[in-house]
Amino acid sequence: MALGVQLFWLFVLAIPIACVSWTVTHEEIFREPHEWCVRHSKNDRYIVSRKFFYLFTCEYCFSHYVTIAFLILCDYKLLLNDWRGYILAGFSLVFMANVYMSLFALLRQAIKKEKVEIEKIESETGNESQ
Repeated sequence: MALGVQLFWLFVLAIPIACVSWTVTHEEIFREPHEWCVRHSKNDRYIVSRKFFYLFTCEYCFSHYVTIAFLILCDYKLLLNDWRGYILAGFSLVFMANVYMSLFALLRQAIKKEKVEIEKIESETGNESQ
């Protein structure tokens, strides 16, 4: 596969990896399982158990496992056509997925800040008109 095609796949495959990782670790639809995993990651007796449950609460950690699933599903290799290509692809996909998640987090934070500022202005304007 040509290098340009490999890089295209890198940027495209990182999108669903980021989407799945973010959704499982942050969104409301998985709130109850997330809270359950957080509770176990903090309170379980054994360190192995605590670390296992922590993997489902951290988008960076979880993205490694989602990446492995996508590598198996898509048989994507980067630069080399043997097992080393899987290693390079795996870490590259994790990196790109986390870049996407960081950008998404910044965007959400900016939108939330804007909403708060608008609500503040509206409440101040509502108080002045009364």
